[in-house]
Amino acid sequence: MGKRIRVQRRGRGSPTFRASTHKRVAPAKYPNLPKSVMENVIRGQVIELLHEPGRGAPLAYIELENNETFYTVATEGMHEGQIIELGSKAQKTVGNIIPIGEIPEGTIVCNIEASPGDGGSLARSSGSYATVISHTPSGTMIKLPSGKVKYVNDLCLATIGVISASGRVDKPFLKAGAKFHWMRAKGHKYPRTRGVAMIAAVHPYGSSKRGAKKVTTVSRNAPPGKKVGLIAARRTGRRKKK
Repeated sequence: MGKRIRVQRRGRGSPTFRASTHKRVAPAKYPNLPKSVMENVIRGQVIELLHEPGRGAPLAYIELENNETFYTVATEGMHEGQIIELGSKAQKTVGNIIPIGEIPEGTIVCNIEASPGDGGSLARSSGSYATVISHTPSGTMIKLPSGKVKYVNDLCLATIGVISASGRVDKPFLKAGAKFHWMRAKGHKYPRTRGVAMIAAVHPYGSSKRGAKKVTTVSRNAPPGKKVGLIAARRTGRRKKK
């Protein structure tokens, strides 16, 4: 009987799998403002731009006129001391936060709420953005970074512009140590050994015997030691052309 496999050990709470969350600054979420404020405009100032370990883009610390503060993901061109506007009647300029139903078609936006009040959950990674395609009775149609088209509620907030640090992924890590510390900050295990490279005692795919490959699809109800690979997969392989 071998040791517990990686997916079993991950939930035990040991330092090997634990993210260093005590170094993180704060969640990047829009503030919950009254409807009367959102129907007009409220101004704020970018007090500071800061780095958060494990997050690819910088955070912007913003203070509003009503002394309320919040953190959001910084956009390209944002700087300390910049005045931003939040609300339906805000100007359509980079950095301003506006309900997506009030944003003109063809505008590039980022940090979009999937549902009103969730604080922002779409197009938030470095250099990512979505495009407002059209406004319909069902909501606003946007094109996500993946190319997928999605409808969102007109009241969902979005930031005009592109998430900063777009060139981050162009720079290679060069050393495994740099990649290790980046993954450690995100709470990911690195390096990851392939299951087929292990022995049969420590992984369902492991064996020194070369031959018929074990099927990688597995039931959703499989026990923890067997639940690896494509869990409850609807399909495998490439999608057939229609």
